[in-house]
Amino acid sequence: MSRPARGEIGDVKAWLESHAEAMVEELKAFCRIESVSTDPAYRAGITAAADFVADRLTRAGFPSVEIVPTGGHPAIVAEWCETPGAPTILVYGHYDVQPPDPLEKWKTPPFEPDIRDDRLYARGASDDKGPLMVPILVAEAFSRTRGGLPLNVKMFVEGEEESGSPQLSPTVARLKDRLAADLVVSADGAMWRADLPSVTVASRGLLAFDVTVGGAGKDLHSGRHGGSAPNPVRALVTVLASLHDETGRVAVEGFADNTTPPDPAILDAIRASDFDPAGYYRSIGAPLPDPLPSTEELLTRQWLEPTLEFNGISGGYSGAGMKTVIPSSASAKITCRLVAGQEPGAVRQAIERHLTAAMPTGFELTIAGHGPGSAAFALDPDEPALAITEDILEEVLGARPLRVAMGATIPIGAVFKQHLGAPLVFFSFSTADEDYHAPNEFFRLASFRNGLIAWARLFDRLAETGAGARGC
Repeated sequence: MSRPARGEIGDVKAWLESHAEAMVEELKAFCRIESVSTDPAYRAGITAAADFVADRLTRAGFPSVEIVPTGGHPAIVAEWCETPGAPTILVYGHYDVQPPDPLEKWKTPPFEPDIRDDRLYARGASDDKGPLMVPILVAEAFSRTRGGLPLNVKMFVEGEEESGSPQLSPTVARLKDRLAADLVVSADGAMWRADLPSVTVASRGLLAFDVTVGGAGKDLHSGRHGGSAPNPVRALVTVLASLHDETGRVAVEGFADNTTPPDPAILDAIRASDFDPAGYYRSIGAPLPDPLPSTEELLTRQWLEPTLEFNGISGGYSGAGMKTVIPSSASAKITCRLVAGQEPGAVRQAIERHLTAAMPTGFELTIAGHGPGSAAFALDPDEPALAITEDILEEVLGARPLRVAMGATIPIGAVFKQHLGAPLVFFSFSTADEDYHAPNEFFRLASFRNGLIAWARLFDRLAETGAGARGC
């Protein structure tokens, strides 16, 4: 297939601009689908979202599109292998979304997309439906204007990212020959700040589990049994409090064993970021701590240190009014964000040892994991594709992006490296302030438009890097 010279994507750009309104409407339709992966009540939404993605990839021109069973929520695999001798990239994204709760905090219903101030408000708009639609639409633009893509492109879209991706590793392992590529490009992820271009070169791993403390075999009257019967809420909060020291850092022996030092370039980016700690606390609606941490201390804790956080706690009666009971059990949901060198299984064992030792007598402790967890990810700073993405971001956004770490977890880096042996770069156009795990999630439509042009240039530039070694 003949292709214009580098940088001459005017035909593709013109097609994208002429279809801008229709593309926003399609994104809104995608966001109306209630594809919450963690709650079985939304199973129909998962099915509908997988069908939507498969149909959209087919209409974009991919000759091969399949909804693939995984043992959990289905994945979608699409393949354009019609450009002999060209490199092959695998584009990753996910169609599932976080639960919308608490619903009363939303200004407009979470699954009824609303545009305000050039922002699209809806659950999943930023994470990851908006960013995922971008490469699909760009692929269609090339197909419509040039009859095909300038390089070979595969898509892998999963439906369990928001529930820890438990089937991702075994599915990629099973499909490794089919998914083989020279490079993986993630449409998931996020830029750090709307006013500062950035590219993510590291992310933390994840370990998730539930801790349950059992007492009596049933709820008991707190007057009749108070003072003698075991109260699981008391025992639970006691052991939870022992997991951190007075500064909020994890106080579990062996928790941070084998951690490796971060890339010095990330520390340089932190120092150059001009980040305002006081502004950060004001932006999240929290009182200012005393003393106020420095920029370096705050961002180091957010990006580069392992964490253990309580995501929810339950036990006994929590409705309106009173119910005087001693509950039979109490539980907490916990997630850990891991850094390079930490192994999820070893971290869980360290926490289990700590909780077992700290648990008062007369109670039963149960720890249930949510999948095996995922290791942290770090990109080789000399990866050529990283330099290409940085060049494009500078052209589109007007400033050279900082290389930053991500406090959140995207397990794909470790998974694709293990099973495919391919490097991964993040190329997402959502931004960390878009409330994507909270009420009133939104996606900047300016980012949507910039992303379309940037991905078009990315396809064009990567096609020039030479013949592919793997894939098609």
